[in-house]
Amino acid sequence: MDTQPSTEPLDELDARLLLLLADEPRLGVLECSRRLGVARGTVQARLDRLVKIGALRGFPPNLDLPALGYTLTAFVTLQISQGARQGVSDRLRAIDEVCEAHATTGDADLLVRLVAKSNDDLQRVIDEIVDVGGVERTSTVIALSTPIPSRVRPLLARLVP
Repeated sequence: MDTQPSTEPLDELDARLLLLLADEPRLGVLECSRRLGVARGTVQARLDRLVKIGALRGFPPNLDLPALGYTLTAFVTLQISQGARQGVSDRLRAIDEVCEAHATTGDADLLVRLVAKSNDDLQRVIDEIVDVGGVERTSTVIALSTPIPSRVRPLLARLVP
Protein backbone atom coordinates (compact mmCIF):
# COMPACT_ATOMS: atom_id res chain seq x y z
CA MET A 1 0.00 0.00 0.00
CA ASP A 2 1.33 3.44 -0.93
CA THR A 3 1.41 5.94 1.87
CA GLN A 4 1.02 9.66 1.46
CA PRO A 5 2.99 11.82 3.89
CA SER A 6 0.56 14.07 5.70
CA THR A 7 0.76 17.45 7.29
CA GLU A 8 -2.43 16.53 9.15
CA PRO A 9 -1.60 16.78 12.86
CA LEU A 10 -2.07 13.86 15.18
CA ASP A 11 -4.58 14.32 17.96
CA GLU A 12 -4.41 13.11 21.54
CA LEU A 13 -6.05 9.75 20.79
CA ASP A 14 -3.61 9.11 17.92
CA ALA A 15 -0.71 9.90 20.25
CA ARG A 16 -2.08 7.72 23.08
CA LEU A 17 -2.56 4.82 20.63
CA LEU A 18 0.95 5.18 19.23
CA LEU A 19 2.46 5.45 22.71
CA LEU A 20 0.62 2.30 23.74
CA LEU A 21 1.92 0.42 20.70
CA ALA A 22 5.42 1.82 21.15
CA ASP A 23 5.45 0.41 24.68
CA GLU A 24 3.71 -2.87 23.82
CA PRO A 25 3.83 -3.51 20.06
CA ARG A 26 2.21 -6.95 20.35
CA LEU A 27 -1.10 -5.61 21.66
CA GLY A 28 -4.14 -6.40 19.56
CA VAL A 29 -6.79 -3.94 18.45
CA LEU A 30 -9.27 -5.19 21.06
CA GLU A 31 -6.82 -4.75 23.94
CA CYS A 32 -5.85 -1.29 22.65
CA SER A 33 -9.51 -0.28 22.57
CA ARG A 34 -10.01 -1.57 26.12
CA ARG A 35 -7.00 0.31 27.48
CA LEU A 36 -7.85 3.52 25.63
CA GLY A 37 -11.54 3.37 26.52
CA VAL A 38 -12.76 3.62 22.93
CA ALA A 39 -14.54 1.28 20.53
CA ARG A 40 -12.62 -1.40 18.66
CA GLY A 41 -13.76 0.13 15.37
CA THR A 42 -12.32 3.49 16.44
CA VAL A 43 -8.92 1.95 17.11
CA GLN A 44 -8.98 0.07 13.79
CA ALA A 45 -9.98 3.23 11.90
CA ARG A 46 -7.21 5.20 13.60
CA LEU A 47 -4.63 2.52 12.79
CA ASP A 48 -5.77 2.40 9.16
CA ARG A 49 -5.51 6.19 8.91
CA LEU A 50 -2.09 6.30 10.59
CA VAL A 51 -0.82 3.73 8.09
CA LYS A 52 -2.39 5.58 5.17
CA ILE A 53 -0.76 8.91 6.07
CA GLY A 54 2.60 7.22 6.71
CA ALA A 55 2.78 7.90 10.46
CA LEU A 56 2.75 4.18 11.27
CA ARG A 57 4.92 1.98 9.10
CA GLY A 58 4.53 -1.37 10.78
CA PHE A 59 5.51 -3.34 13.82
CA PRO A 60 9.06 -4.66 13.39
CA PRO A 61 10.69 -6.27 16.40
CA ASN A 62 13.15 -4.12 18.31
CA LEU A 63 16.38 -6.05 17.77
CA ASP A 64 19.52 -5.72 19.85
CA LEU A 65 22.33 -5.79 17.28
CA PRO A 66 25.12 -6.56 19.80
CA ALA A 67 23.13 -9.62 20.90
CA LEU A 68 23.14 -10.68 17.23
CA GLY A 69 26.94 -10.37 17.11
CA TYR A 70 27.19 -6.84 15.67
CA THR A 71 29.09 -5.23 18.55
CA LEU A 72 30.43 -2.22 16.65
CA THR A 73 28.43 0.73 15.38
CA ALA A 74 30.15 3.26 13.16
CA PHE A 75 29.17 6.40 11.33
CA VAL A 76 30.77 7.08 7.98
CA THR A 77 30.54 10.35 6.09
CA LEU A 78 30.92 10.09 2.34
CA GLN A 79 31.89 12.69 -0.19
CA ILE A 80 30.58 11.54 -3.54
CA SER A 81 30.97 12.60 -7.16
CA GLN A 82 28.53 15.12 -8.57
CA GLY A 83 25.34 13.35 -9.66
CA ALA A 84 26.34 9.99 -8.15
CA ARG A 85 24.14 10.03 -5.03
CA GLN A 86 21.48 7.65 -6.35
CA GLY A 87 24.01 5.15 -7.72
CA VAL A 88 26.03 5.24 -4.52
CA SER A 89 22.86 4.81 -2.45
CA ASP A 90 21.82 1.81 -4.55
CA ARG A 91 25.21 0.16 -4.05
CA LEU A 92 25.22 0.90 -0.31
CA ARG A 93 21.80 -0.75 -0.04
CA ALA A 94 23.47 -3.99 -1.19
CA ILE A 95 25.91 -3.93 1.77
CA ASP A 96 24.09 -5.77 4.55
CA GLU A 97 25.89 -3.98 7.39
CA VAL A 98 24.69 -0.56 6.20
CA CYS A 99 21.73 0.17 8.49
CA GLU A 100 20.77 3.60 7.16
CA ALA A 101 22.06 6.48 5.05
CA HIS A 102 21.07 10.13 5.01
CA ALA A 103 21.80 12.81 2.40
CA THR A 104 23.32 15.73 4.30
CA THR A 105 24.43 19.30 3.97
CA GLY A 106 27.95 20.44 4.82
CA ASP A 107 31.25 18.82 3.94
CA ALA A 108 29.80 15.33 3.42
CA ASP A 109 27.10 14.21 0.99
CA LEU A 110 25.92 11.11 2.86
CA LEU A 111 25.98 10.03 6.50
CA VAL A 112 25.91 6.26 6.86
CA ARG A 113 25.29 4.22 10.01
CA LEU A 114 26.71 0.73 9.86
CA VAL A 115 27.42 -2.19 12.12
CA ALA A 116 30.22 -4.73 12.25
CA LYS A 117 31.21 -7.76 14.30
CA SER A 118 34.81 -6.70 15.01
CA ASN A 119 37.46 -4.18 13.97
CA ASP A 120 38.53 -6.49 11.15
CA ASP A 121 34.92 -6.80 10.02
CA LEU A 122 34.56 -3.00 10.16
CA GLN A 123 37.61 -2.67 7.92
CA ARG A 124 36.02 -5.10 5.44
CA VAL A 125 32.78 -3.10 5.38
CA ILE A 126 34.62 0.20 4.95
CA ASP A 127 36.65 -1.33 2.12
CA GLU A 128 33.37 -2.31 0.43
CA ILE A 129 32.10 1.25 0.79
CA VAL A 130 35.33 2.77 -0.54
CA ASP A 131 35.09 0.47 -3.59
CA VAL A 132 31.66 1.88 -4.51
CA GLY A 133 31.94 3.89 -7.70
CA GLY A 134 31.34 7.57 -7.05
CA VAL A 135 32.68 7.55 -3.49
CA GLU A 136 35.54 10.05 -3.42
CA ARG A 137 36.34 10.30 0.29
CA THR A 138 35.19 8.80 3.58
CA SER A 139 35.59 9.56 7.25
CA THR A 140 34.66 7.02 9.92
CA VAL A 141 33.92 7.35 13.62
CA ILE A 142 33.14 4.46 15.93
CA ALA A 143 30.34 4.83 18.48
CA LEU A 144 31.60 4.03 21.97
CA SER A 145 28.16 3.93 23.57
CA THR A 146 24.56 4.96 22.90
CA PRO A 147 23.44 7.23 25.72
CA ILE A 148 20.26 8.16 23.79
CA PRO A 149 18.94 5.44 21.46
CA SER A 150 16.64 6.26 18.57
CA ARG A 151 13.36 7.48 19.98
CA VAL A 152 10.09 9.17 19.10
CA ARG A 153 8.23 8.66 22.38
CA PRO A 154 8.92 12.18 23.74
CA LEU A 155 7.43 13.71 20.58
CA LEU A 156 4.25 11.68 20.98
CA ALA A 157 4.07 12.38 24.72
CA ARG A 158 3.87 16.12 23.97
CA LEU A 159 0.44 15.53 22.43
CA VAL A 160 -0.99 13.89 25.56
CA PRO A 161 -1.90 16.32 28.38
